[in-house]
Amino acid sequence: MIISASRRTDIPAFFGDWMMKRLREGFCVVQHPLRPRIAYRVSLKVEDVDAIVFWTKYPKSLVPYIDEIKSLGYRFIFLFTLTPYGPPLETQLPSLDERIEIFRQLSTRLGADKVLWRYDPIVLSNRHNATFHVEEFEKLATHLEGFTKRVIISFVDYYPFVHRRLTRLSQDEIEVYAAGEIAAHAPTLARKLCAIAQQHGMEIQSCAEELDLKNTGVQPGGCIDGWLLHQLFGLRLPLKKDPGQRKECLCTVSKDIGAYDTCGHGCIYCYASRDLAVAAQRCASHNPSAPSLLS
Repeated sequence: MIISASRRTDIPAFFGDWMMKRLREGFCVVQHPLRPRIAYRVSLKVEDVDAIVFWTKYPKSLVPYIDEIKSLGYRFIFLFTLTPYGPPLETQLPSLDERIEIFRQLSTRLGADKVLWRYDPIVLSNRHNATFHVEEFEKLATHLEGFTKRVIISFVDYYPFVHRRLTRLSQDEIEVYAAGEIAAHAPTLARKLCAIAQQHGMEIQSCAEELDLKNTGVQPGGCIDGWLLHQLFGLRLPLKKDPGQRKECLCTVSKDIGAYDTCGHGCIYCYASRDLAVAAQRCASHNPSAPSLLS
């Protein structure tokens, strides 16, 4: 079983103590994402876990436990989202320099093949146009050269609650592109990002992307990549697509142990937090000794 920790929240940033208590005790409790009153127990015993995939933007609370996680015998990788927006899209994240530095430190400890870079989501607006993304992606790729072997991109998905938050940014003189404008710019931008990635020794793939990126050099792929885990750890995993994910998602089957509306980053474009105030409150009041993130 692959454990996803987590698409729904940033466990390495905010819930490192909780994660370690769960690994030491060998289980956690997960609420159904749509019906929280329904909960189920997930084994985290090392013999039951093929690998853990950590998703994060700043793994500050989990980094102190890296050696212990290794010593317990767990195999794991990081999907590290690194984007350059700053306020007002990203208001609670540490500085970009701090995030780059911890990315490089993590890669040095684990290996460049075990820390994957996610440049996601790509938000297009009058302030964050294609030129912005090309320039910022080039800067980040330069900083990360030799520290990662794969970069994953995707363009922002306009879930209704995400689109409402983004359109409110007009008060900050930010006008987000309509879906049709994104589709028109995406192929050219993807082609340029592909060239930059290759120049810096990185393969590039897309994540659950509905837009047509064929002939750009960006291949569709899964963030939770069973074949990659096989190559890294010698695992023999069923490589079928996870039926619980979106049609375009190519991730291998996994069990996610996170909870929506618990992340404290407060990013405006976040699909995993319908209500940013509720997410911040839950994050701040979480009990690290509880078996569940929502306990």
